[in-house]
Amino acid sequence: MPHQDPRPALLSAIHRLVGMRLTPGTSGNLSVRGTWQDGSGHPDDGPRPGFYITPTGMAYEGLTVNDLPFVGLDGTVHGRRKPSSEWRLHRDLYVARPEAHAVLHAHSTAAVALACLRREIPPFHYMIARFGGDTVRCAPYATFGTQALSDGVVAAMTGRRGCLMANHGMAVIGDSLDQALDLGLELEVLCEQYARASLLGTPVRLSPQEMAEALAAFGDYGRQD
Repeated sequence: MPHQDPRPALLSAIHRLVGMRLTPGTSGNLSVRGTWQDGSGHPDDGPRPGFYITPTGMAYEGLTVNDLPFVGLDGTVHGRRKPSSEWRLHRDLYVARPEAHAVLHAHSTAAVALACLRREIPPFHYMIARFGGDTVRCAPYATFGTQALSDGVVAAMTGRRGCLMANHGMAVIGDSLDQALDLGLELEVLCEQYARASLLGTPVRLSPQEMAEALAAFGDYGRQD
């Protein structure tokens, strides 16, 4: 029995993700923090922290809430489906980043193109600051689903909300599912803009002072209070 079941919200976000075309086929994965309680009533079986995630190898269009497995922060799995092969990446980001409520990993076209060059995205545009620094780093290559891949992504995401993954794709964290999707789309757009600008010449980089000002301005970006 799930405790504070976030699966309907995750399923809705998955449907939105399909429409955004960031995850071709069954590639990529999306998760949201949650807790699990097995309903036994035993004192040792209280709510367990973890996350719900897309299942491995299943088309997103036909998923139901019962297809979304739960993975505990200890790696235990509950549910009728196997979790995405990248569950370690999600688990380790939730452990390392307590503020993260959702994690998106995508194989979007422009992000993959830059990731295959193993380049970070430099400060060619002030929107880079939305990801928490003056660059978007590229994590080193490792086989998908491995601890080595997860370790590299967590390191590349230090102080950041997103990164590229060498010869693979992208990863972002968000305070909410909506924010994770929005950041994923923003990162894909920045990758495409940087790639196109690079075809025309060498993009002019913003100075450290200009990026510092952009970072400061993003401190209350989107807040209405």
